[in-house]
Amino acid sequence: MATISRRLFLQGAALGSLTANAVASAKTGPRESTFDFVVAGAGHNSLITAAYLSKAGFSVLVLEGRPTIGGGCKTAEVCMPDFKSDLCSSVHGFIQSSPVLRDNELGLLDYGLEYLDPDPIMHTSFADRESITMWHDIDRTYEEYAKYSKSDADTFRRLVTEYKTYNAAKSGGSDIPNSSVWRRRFAMSGYNLVNETFESNYIRSFHLATGRFSSVPGSHPNTGNQLFSSLRHQVKGRPIPKGGSGMLPTALGRVIEANGGVIQTNMPVEQLIIEKGKCVGVECTDGTQYRARKSVVSTIHIKHLMNMAPTNLWGDDFVENVRLIQPEHAMFAFHYALSEAPKFELADGSTISPAESALLSSPERILLADYEHATGKLNLDDLPLQVVCPSIGDPTRAPAGHHTLKLLGNLPYALEEGPQHWDNIKADVARKVFDNFRTFCPNLTEDKILGEFIMSPIDIERMNPAMWRASVHAFSYGAAHSGDMRPVPGWSEYRMPIPGLYQTGSCTAPGGSVRGAPGRNAAAVILQDHGSSIEEAVSGPAQVRL
Repeated sequence: MATISRRLFLQGAALGSLTANAVASAKTGPRESTFDFVVAGAGHNSLITAAYLSKAGFSVLVLEGRPTIGGGCKTAEVCMPDFKSDLCSSVHGFIQSSPVLRDNELGLLDYGLEYLDPDPIMHTSFADRESITMWHDIDRTYEEYAKYSKSDADTFRRLVTEYKTYNAAKSGGSDIPNSSVWRRRFAMSGYNLVNETFESNYIRSFHLATGRFSSVPGSHPNTGNQLFSSLRHQVKGRPIPKGGSGMLPTALGRVIEANGGVIQTNMPVEQLIIEKGKCVGVECTDGTQYRARKSVVSTIHIKHLMNMAPTNLWGDDFVENVRLIQPEHAMFAFHYALSEAPKFELADGSTISPAESALLSSPERILLADYEHATGKLNLDDLPLQVVCPSIGDPTRAPAGHHTLKLLGNLPYALEEGPQHWDNIKADVARKVFDNFRTFCPNLTEDKILGEFIMSPIDIERMNPAMWRASVHAFSYGAAHSGDMRPVPGWSEYRMPIPGLYQTGSCTAPGGSVRGAPGRNAAAVILQDHGSSIEEAVSGPAQVRL
């Protein structure tokens, strides 16, 4: 390999020229202007919806405003050539339980999609070099827990058994236990639940750290599922797509095009076309109009979608509910190209290099998050971090012997000086965060950093407007924004108040992350409304519908 030199910070985050895993679209655009369905936005959920519709024999056009498809599932060489960084999502755990992958309903596994499952699953180091590592072998995980509390180790094994029991009895794509005990656990805050369940502060911190990747602090009610997430990790691992997160939308794009669908990038939708009170198409920023014979499907953030049609068409209650939607804690993502993998120092003097780690100094550290979020104050001391080095589990991500690294965490979007202030301070913040992280991995000396790409909360929003206020899961997962409250009470079944318009994606239930559930659920509703079904779509070759 040629010599690689250190690169400067990339300050811009418009990401307009990224090279990523994606289906290439025709430069001249589609020949037709009318389709059965027009899909606005190409995140993985809307692509799933489009794939089912196309497999059912309907003509489908997908319009994406960015140069590449994928939404939060994008992989790009942002640090330097040949280093593939996942810009947002890396782990695709939830979607493994969906029929989309579990039953391979769309044939994605026949279109180049392959998953790897690194071992160890997860690691957490503490400031005193004590640590807990979760392995696929539950006996090894048990021994990690037993270092600090045999009682906690026994409790964890019992909870894993509970999870497996409920999971084996599940129906459909859900893997959430449905007992009264688990309902109460879910309704509790993660902080209270781990304190009630375990006696060791190390083990409490481990569960909160590995369970809070939803950007909802464990201090909130209804975050007891953060304990459940840790059980999921033990049973199902943390699967990553070989080649990068962008391989999922790439495979979906191939399915759509194989079934006659059309994907057009660099075509931002600006407004909905309304005729006689019904949505009949969309208009893009360049004035091009595309019409839908049957319906329009949106994955545009509901806050933005509201501005694309007259207010009176939505209804007063709907408008007020959308106004009340609250963001989740804003995310940052700092990307690095490295000449060697991070090596976490352990108490016995050895090191470990996991594909994924989480850092949380104590359970109480998360209690500061709400105050910092509300006041716009930056506090980088003991900042909880998600550390992802996927190239350890997937060597295709970087040149031989080299690695990609991503540091994720939550910091206020609305700083005291305003969100635009991030442009002035992000490089300095990134440096401080990395230096703090490096205390756990001192092997990462300055010369080991070959390139870096810094995405502040406002950069996250610029990259993808669907990540409103850097809410990578669209908006809060709190009790007021979950279940039949998502996106709006009375409108949680993917149909919108304007006839002819459907919504999918992270704004809809069950929410963000790489789940596939909103996309499949929306497809089921749309197909039913138009005389078909999921079963019919996946039963055989598509029949062109008249």
